[in-house]
Amino acid sequence: MTETKPRRLKGHQATATCCVSSRDRPGLVLTSGEDGCVCWFDMRCKDVVYTMEVGNEAISSICFKPGNENILYVSSGMEVKGFDLDMAPSWQPLESFQYNKEEINQIACNFKSSFLAAADDGGDIKIIDIHQKCLYKTLRAGHTSICSSVQFLPWRPWEVITGGLDSKLVMWDFSKGRPYKIVDFGLNDVNSGSNTGQSFNPAFVHAIAIPDIDMLNKTDKICVVARGDGVVDVINIESELAVMKSKTSSISCKGSHRSKGSSSTSNMESPDQNGRKRVHLNYSLGGHTAAVSCVAFSLFGERGKFIISGGNDKSVKVWDWSPFFYAGKDNSGTDLLQLNIGLSKKVNWLCTTPTETENLVVCDTSKVVKVYSVS
Repeated sequence: MTETKPRRLKGHQATATCCVSSRDRPGLVLTSGEDGCVCWFDMRCKDVVYTMEVGNEAISSICFKPGNENILYVSSGMEVKGFDLDMAPSWQPLESFQYNKEEINQIACNFKSSFLAAADDGGDIKIIDIHQKCLYKTLRAGHTSICSSVQFLPWRPWEVITGGLDSKLVMWDFSKGRPYKIVDFGLNDVNSGSNTGQSFNPAFVHAIAIPDIDMLNKTDKICVVARGDGVVDVINIESELAVMKSKTSSISCKGSHRSKGSSSTSNMESPDQNGRKRVHLNYSLGGHTAAVSCVAFSLFGERGKFIISGGNDKSVKVWDWSPFFYAGKDNSGTDLLQLNIGLSKKVNWLCTTPTETENLVVCDTSKVVKVYSVS
């Protein structure tokens, strides 16, 4: 696998924070920045097409409305705004949601475009009913620190998964408003010593990626986790839940019962003990040497074939993860790591596009967005 010299997209007056590519209109890429603007790039054109001034605060996250990419949601500060791209260049928000009490880190819209989730610094996740334009649920008591990331599970319509700077991955039933499974990476690292010699940073969850609904026939029902200790974890969610149900059944059969103050959720134990499907893409396989800030599935070629990760070690890595995950291949990582792209700045965010060229977009800690052709 190779990459070309990057194309440079100029439009922001401050650091670029986030990017998203259109699936319906290949070549359309939107980026956001600390300048409070969203820039609209068409890869067929040389310069920025539109610049949307959202506000004075830095923009933390942007996402399209699935099924209708004319609608874009933007978070800045404690507010989420919705915009209609067809109304360019008179950028007036269609709606505004101000339910979060702390700064929002990420927003996500569910597959059916009926709910929007906003994860904030207080550890809360606000579930907003898009159709009724009101707050549906507040998810709390899952994270003890900043909630950095949130994604809906497309195959479980009432469930959402979040990651935080408490090193926890939390699965929620948002119809009931409570967590039902907690994976504690900090606990696992203490027990397994899996990161010895790699990184002294805690296993904070900085970002998560979930396959799109049309990838599931090839990717299985997995979650990819970008961790602060430099590890990219690939986790089979259904296997995690099966282990939890098995334990619950076993306890029930033995006539055991929980104490009154115990949690109903289950923490992660050593992967080997339970036979869960997990892959740790770490330093020993050619992985990151500092915190991983973002992860994404490839939209180009065979959708979902590659996992792309970016980190504070000023690198972007392309992983061919599936043979290792499904066949359990034991190798040195030469087959896993397909490409390593060195940058001059730390990576804030990245996304991929469904095109043969200019298919990897990277926002680093500069105001210039880089676009690579990965083939």
